[in-house]
Amino acid sequence: MAQKCDGTLSPTAVGGLETVLGTKGYHSEGFGLERTATTLIEDQAKDSRPSGHPAMCEVITDADSRRGVRVDVMLSENASLYDDGTDWRPGGRHLYGMGREANTDNKSAYLFVECTSPQLKGSDKTPALINAKFEFEKPAKTSYPPNTPATREAYLTVLHSVTLAVVKKLGCEGDAGLPETPVFTEKKWRGEQ
Repeated sequence: MAQKCDGTLSPTAVGGLETVLGTKGYHSEGFGLERTATTLIEDQAKDSRPSGHPAMCEVITDADSRRGVRVDVMLSENASLYDDGTDWRPGGRHLYGMGREANTDNKSAYLFVECTSPQLKGSDKTPALINAKFEFEKPAKTSYPPNTPATREAYLTVLHSVTLAVVKKLGCEGDAGLPETPVFTEKKWRGEQ
C-alpha cells in the first residue's frame, strides 16, 4: 500500500487514509512526485502563478468511483493563507503548528511550507510558498467523516507525508521546516484570545 500516491505515503499516512476512507480497497492516480516537482520548478520560473494542475495524487475507493480524496500541491501566495484574522472556529476549522501554516476541518486540510532551493528560481531571496491541499470527495455533504481530532490528524498525516516527499525532491533547505513526523499541536488563530 505504501506505493500508493507514487510512494509518498508513509505507513502512518496509509493507515490514516484507510481510516477516513473506511476501506483498504482503493487505488491511486494522479500527476505523481516527479511531475509535480518539475511543474513546481517550472511555475516558480514564471512571473505569474498558474490557476492549477491535475492532482498530485487521487485516491479512489474500489467500491465507489465517486468516493475518495485528492492531494494537490502547487505554488501559492501569502493571500492564500487562512490565518489572516478571520475567525474560522465557527466553521470548525482548526489551526496547527506545522510548516508555515497547517489547518483543517473534516472536509479539507491545507499545509503551507516555505521552500528555499537552488531548483526554485528566486527562492534564495523570497522562499517559494508551497501549498498542499487534502480534499475529501464524497457525493453527499452529510457523509464526510466527523470533525474530530482523529479525522483532522489523519488528513494532516497524509498531507505531511506527501509534502515532505515533495520538499525532499525539490531539495528545500531544512526540508522546508517540516519535521520527520507530523505535529498535531493546535494553535490559536491570529487575534484569538
